[in-house]
Amino acid sequence: MDGPEERSPAATRERLESEVRRRIAPSPETLERVARARAELVATATAEAARQSIPLVRAVVAGSAARGTFLSDRLDIDLFLLFPPGLARPELERHGLRLAGALFPEAETRYAEHPYLRGRFGGFPVDAVPGYAVTDPSRPQSAVDRTPFHHQYLIERLTPELIEEVRLTKQFLRSLGIYGSESRTQGFSGYAVELLVLRWGSLDRFLDAARSWQAPVRLVVTPGATPRVPEEVPLIMDDPVDPGRNVTSALSRRSFATLLLAAGAYLSDPRPVFFEPRVPPRLDRSSALDRLRVRGTHVAGLELPRPPLVDDILYPQLAKAARATAEEARRLGFSVLGSASAAGPRSVTWLVEVASRQLPHAQPRDGPPPGAGRSESFLEKWGDPSAPVLQGPFVTEEGRLAVESRREEGRIEPLLTALLPQISLGRDLARLKGPGVAFLPLEELPEAEELPIALGELLAKSLPWRAPGR
Repeated sequence: MDGPEERSPAATRERLESEVRRRIAPSPETLERVARARAELVATATAEAARQSIPLVRAVVAGSAARGTFLSDRLDIDLFLLFPPGLARPELERHGLRLAGALFPEAETRYAEHPYLRGRFGGFPVDAVPGYAVTDPSRPQSAVDRTPFHHQYLIERLTPELIEEVRLTKQFLRSLGIYGSESRTQGFSGYAVELLVLRWGSLDRFLDAARSWQAPVRLVVTPGATPRVPEEVPLIMDDPVDPGRNVTSALSRRSFATLLLAAGAYLSDPRPVFFEPRVPPRLDRSSALDRLRVRGTHVAGLELPRPPLVDDILYPQLAKAARATAEEARRLGFSVLGSASAAGPRSVTWLVEVASRQLPHAQPRDGPPPGAGRSESFLEKWGDPSAPVLQGPFVTEEGRLAVESRREEGRIEPLLTALLPQISLGRDLARLKGPGVAFLPLEELPEAEELPIALGELLAKSLPWRAPGR
């Protein structure tokens, strides 16, 4: 029989984390294969650049593959092709794609700040990204120019024990759906995780600190550092290679709050669910309609063709469109319970849930106080026998003139559709507005791959470690 110490949360955590460390660690054979692929990639890129007279300064493999901090089932090798800082951006892209194309003949072109290629080398997926060989990381010319400096900073400080804790922390955040700094996730980047582990030394000590945080939290890595941050950022941690940059600027308040709650929950009751990769909930239309009948609410939505944008540009615009639609519904008088959005390969969708599809026919309209210059015109307008008045004019308890007019259209879909030209959707989505584009009730929305994702986000909310089936 286990004694009290063996049943304590600390003992349970120790056993659980030991098992997870073994499960997520890449095998020695994999680490050896990655090391060989890294060396061959750099040598091949350097030789190919010389053969084609491409002005490559150097090729560098950086990121988790270079430090061994990747998870066993999540490995991409990042190859950075660094060019002279004086090279014009179009030339950087042209040379970078030509060199990467020679390395990966069947590569796929992808887009971030600028185009890059994804291919395979030595059996591993590789992203070949062009950048500039800057000498000062505080003055980058492209988004990836700091990365070699990040690698150098970390490789000098990470020990084998810390590398194990980095993997463990990544897996923990992954289970919460907050590992990754891309716009779709708005969580912690791999670099931020490694800095946090360097600071606290272990997942448990990091979580013990985090569970008592209150936003905004400032973590100083470099004494005197003053990162440039907007007010709404919940966590501020300066980049040790560029103290003016906030490493956690992508972290949303939702992700921050999720971490704080999970930290306390895990330390009190450690369970395997905290290390199981999270699968975002999905709801098919039928299940969603069943939930709406129970909730007594209504969902309206809009589907548009997907614009040719990368996720990091598209998802912020989608989120903005959903928020703007919800705000417009509130202005119209609807009680809004939530909004959600999602993107598929061919279309995008955003949804708004309201307490009722229909506003009442009676629409209150406040007027001026008696004696004000506009009171006569208000009485003239609404006192006309042809005016659509249900009640009034009358004087309110606040001493103002008022009427209740008849609202001819109270359904949310036509009202939002009429306001669509003025709803702020983001530049690229706004270009898709036009005749025939309309909000529809959930029952009438077209079938689309992203619809179950948006419905899951809207109607299946739950703390990740307490979600059904976990």
